[in-house]
Amino acid sequence: MKSAIRQRALELGFDDCHFTSAAVPASAEKFQSWLTGKKHGEMAWLERNAEKRVDPQKVLVDAKSVIVLAASYETGNRKLEIGNRKSGVVARYARFDDYHDIIGEGLKRLTEFVNRLGGMETRSLWYVDTGPLLERDLAQRAGLGFVGKHTNLISRGLGNWIFLSEIITTLELAPDAPEKNRCGSCTRCMTACRTNAIPAPFQLDARRCISYLTIELKGSIPVELRPAIGNRIYGCDDCLAACPWNKFARAGNLMKSHGRENLAAPDLIELLQLDAASFKSRFAGSPILRTKRRGLLRNVCVALGNTGEESALPHLQKAAEDSEPLIVEHARWAMEQIESRRK
Repeated sequence: MKSAIRQRALELGFDDCHFTSAAVPASAEKFQSWLTGKKHGEMAWLERNAEKRVDPQKVLVDAKSVIVLAASYETGNRKLEIGNRKSGVVARYARFDDYHDIIGEGLKRLTEFVNRLGGMETRSLWYVDTGPLLERDLAQRAGLGFVGKHTNLISRGLGNWIFLSEIITTLELAPDAPEKNRCGSCTRCMTACRTNAIPAPFQLDARRCISYLTIELKGSIPVELRPAIGNRIYGCDDCLAACPWNKFARAGNLMKSHGRENLAAPDLIELLQLDAASFKSRFAGSPILRTKRRGLLRNVCVALGNTGEESALPHLQKAAEDSEPLIVEHARWAMEQIESRRK
């Protein structure tokens, strides 16, 4: 049965498929301690469903197994774009159509296949990183990869550039052997982090993470952290890109035809001029919609404050008159930074 499911997963475009039990993850206590320490910042949804995350049985009653899948978003281009003084950097995973939709379609079909194999009594639920599961821990227990010192999953065959998804099911499937940690003495991911968001191996303070600051944080970015963001306007790949296991990464199947080339190095001034309608039009079907216009333009202002030249000042002045106070605040900060550099 496992071989049939794995084969079907590969046919649907997934790059790897492993199996584990629906038992409580070994990291459940560590996760709860992380929440208690408020390291998750404003991501209140992690607290709201914490009870389910630490016990898969509360996600699906009588669950026996979890099928963990990987979809690579490696494009085959090993050069990590850093943009220039006029462009912003978007995290690699967001340079595609929304992965939730793309992977979700394949997951739905695979879940239907699993239920047919198991018979009428089989019940299954699928998730694309939105479900209340400690997916990285389950993926390591399933042998798909190991959780690195940056707290992301690393696959020996796919590197860091992977989306995870799961099917939790009442069908009993023999678990695969777990993967062991293979970071060794390497600390490249920790060194690469510009904001010290990884203060110790396997510890992440999301409140300092550039991905959190540019995506999950809805309000003002702390002034002391703004310079470290550079020209990153949506997410950050620094800790992932530093990992030596990426030398084994290979282009994925599901995502390769869904890339958005216009997000490789978007023009900052052009983005700053987006109104509500043009923002929605430009990023329709993209993960970037999550930040809403106010969040993205906040990030663009910070990027211009860090890398912009005097020619950006008139555009920032216009942004400083925006109806959104969040944009106004960051535009004014950006102008101050640029003006201070010309003195």
